[in-house]
Amino acid sequence: MGFKMGIVGLPNVGKSTLFNALTRTAAAQAANFPFCTIEPNVGDVAVPDARLDRLAEIAKSKQIIPTRMTFVDIAGLVKGASKGEGLGNQFLANIREVDAIAHVLRCFEDGDVTHVEGRVDPVADAETIETELMLADIESIEKRLQNIVRKVRGGDKEAVQQERLMRAALEALEQGKPARVVEVDAEDLRAWKLLQLLTTKPVLYVCNVGEAEAAEGNAHAAKVAEMAAAEGNAHVVISAQIEEEISQLEPDEATMFLEEMGLSEAGLDRLIQAGYTLLHLETYFTVGPKEARAWAIRHGTSAPKAAGVIHGDFEKGFIRAETISYDDFVSLGGEQPAKEAGKMRAEGKSYVVKDGDVLHFLFNT
Repeated sequence: MGFKMGIVGLPNVGKSTLFNALTRTAAAQAANFPFCTIEPNVGDVAVPDARLDRLAEIAKSKQIIPTRMTFVDIAGLVKGASKGEGLGNQFLANIREVDAIAHVLRCFEDGDVTHVEGRVDPVADAETIETELMLADIESIEKRLQNIVRKVRGGDKEAVQQERLMRAALEALEQGKPARVVEVDAEDLRAWKLLQLLTTKPVLYVCNVGEAEAAEGNAHAAKVAEMAAAEGNAHVVISAQIEEEISQLEPDEATMFLEEMGLSEAGLDRLIQAGYTLLHLETYFTVGPKEARAWAIRHGTSAPKAAGVIHGDFEKGFIRAETISYDDFVSLGGEQPAKEAGKMRAEGKSYVVKDGDVLHFLFNT
């Protein structure tokens, strides 16, 4: 199950520098001019989880395989993107394909790096992009409403449902609010997702600050934090410049560098974890002498669906899941001691997998 987070922002805010650090590559050309990222660059990154290393140590696993998240570096946006300005059409098409948005905001002062609007105002930058996404959604909805008129008049149930949902979204958008504020009933969720509205995607604001401000942030980042809290969105403070430097160091050197900067962990680790939380993801583990592996699932996933993440046949032929909690596995020293202590449970099809579960699936082929 792959999860994609799109890195978006105005030109020259540090998107590509951050992407380079995230993927440990120079695949995205970071340069001081607009539109240097023309095709969306895609990179898979491991989701840091100390629990996986501990499980592998106990089980003496030969291989450790973390779960991964995909980041997509998307071309810089400018005002008028919803009307095709700059690389607007491409930007909007690329953003439809991601599950969430990491919105990089410039929160640093640097006269050598030109801002496309000639000023540093991260809240205004956020509003620029949000406005363009809302305008694009309005245009999309208005076109679709025209296209389904006949079906609605004919009483087509699916068209009637779509029209109702689109009008609810349109009402919010015309009031200057993103479509994600619309409350959607469970029976409408599938149809709602199929609308693929840009402003339904969850947002994580990434405050890109200077090196000296990475630990405490600054006044710009504080304003973004206030905005995020008011919207019910999340935010992280990162120095893309520091992250790029760390990405080129050996692990021991990186740890020393972080300590010197007064940082307890790499900012990109916090970014990945924040993205994981934003998408309501959880992790379960499969552990053995061959490998210890982490698997990403949505919160509330049933055992058969969780098994299906490994292979579709596991879900189709699901019998039961032998389950040990992470705490029991670690405190008792592995699978066999946990089993002997009565801490291994046999869970059926209705079981909802919990974060940290160590699972072994039994299934019919």
